[in-house]
Amino acid sequence: MIALGGVIGTGLFLGSGLIIHQAGPGGAILSFIIGGLLMYLVMLCLGELAVAMPTAGSFQEYATKYIGPSTGFMIGWLYWFSWACTIGLEFTSAGILLQRWFPDIPVWLWCLAFSVILFAVNAISARSFAETEFWFSAIKVAAILLFIIIGIGAIFGMIHLKDGEPAPLFRHLTDHGGLFPNGVFAILLTMVTVNFSFQGTELVGIAAGESESPEKTLPRSIRNIIWRTMVFFVLSIAVLAALLPWQTAGTVDSPFVVVLDKVGIPYAADIMNFIIITAVLSVANSGLYASSRMLWSLSKDGKGPEFTKKLSKRKIPINALLVTMVVSALSLLTSVVAPKTVYVWLISISGMVLVVVWMSICLSQYFFRKQFLKAGGDVKDLVFRTPLYPFVPLAGFIAFGIVLISLFFIEDQRIGLYCGIPFMAACYIIYYLKIKPKEEAKQFGTITKT
Repeated sequence: MIALGGVIGTGLFLGSGLIIHQAGPGGAILSFIIGGLLMYLVMLCLGELAVAMPTAGSFQEYATKYIGPSTGFMIGWLYWFSWACTIGLEFTSAGILLQRWFPDIPVWLWCLAFSVILFAVNAISARSFAETEFWFSAIKVAAILLFIIIGIGAIFGMIHLKDGEPAPLFRHLTDHGGLFPNGVFAILLTMVTVNFSFQGTELVGIAAGESESPEKTLPRSIRNIIWRTMVFFVLSIAVLAALLPWQTAGTVDSPFVVVLDKVGIPYAADIMNFIIITAVLSVANSGLYASSRMLWSLSKDGKGPEFTKKLSKRKIPINALLVTMVVSALSLLTSVVAPKTVYVWLISISGMVLVVVWMSICLSQYFFRKQFLKAGGDVKDLVFRTPLYPFVPLAGFIAFGIVLISLFFIEDQRIGLYCGIPFMAACYIIYYLKIKPKEEAKQFGTITKT
């Protein structure tokens, strides 16, 4: 449930409009199918790693052990930075959506209020986090299913559109340039945004570190999260593409709200707007949970600030929560920069970083299995096995590498590279100048004592 709650958020409810506009109706549907399959490859790799080595540090510890300590250090900080930016993105999205009802209240003020509320929720206990996520997820799942039903009814004329507009059937899929009005190549240009829409599935790996029996719960969770997200995302996009002309889709408003505005059901659009707000806050909630524990794990291993190791009496990494909230305050830039501009900046940065993290998961699994077999291990002893090894991890790594390269050709998303590449370079520099000498000195001290 944690992973499902972490997935369904602004990427689907707001980013889908941009994807439909860029790739066209058929391209958007195909983009999400491809994105779902790539996500599945990552989850298969993560499943083997997380069951064999459940740990709260998850990705950075796998990368440290099987790729290299400098890369593990970089991945840990990169993933934390990604979620800290995503939290700010979700706050910004919620503030933008609330302007539908409260146009006079600035977005930054909503961002500040959400920061205080979600910090309090996560500071109470992990149990309060889980309970909050359960209700957030239940609302989102019910809303998406209801939207799909209403949308299908509107497509075939069982539910009438406002102003007597005839049932569109498949007109929006075939008119105005057809399924791929901007060409098939446009699909590649949307993949970073699509991948961002699936951000959160990897939370299964982090949750495994705090699970009582990960060998039983994790395989089932991975199977469930895959088919559920594929059904929710692909069906939702298909309904949107059939009801919304691709030229009018974008990020100004949620396409879900725009579609329901066209349906003659009183208050349907307002209800969906409220649900979307709960959805994006759910993602912020999941992200705060995940990133604070990643920062705590880094600090515990001597790779982060000493003060962020502190746990509260309830075993909550309270200082790590505080630091993460400070970075998420990037959403407060909406006080001086247009909110929609801040939204594009943050989604580009988070999407680029996520691609790198997913690449590291694939590569970690590849080297883990290789070392496991070299050490005389039997694949049958692995409770969860990544199938079709080494094809699955290598295919995932190469595919995400292509997606990363595509960013150079997308002008409005290059900011992800402009921020992400220097951040990664800084992580490597800090590791070799500060962290590695400290680790070597500690290791030398241990040897001399013995």
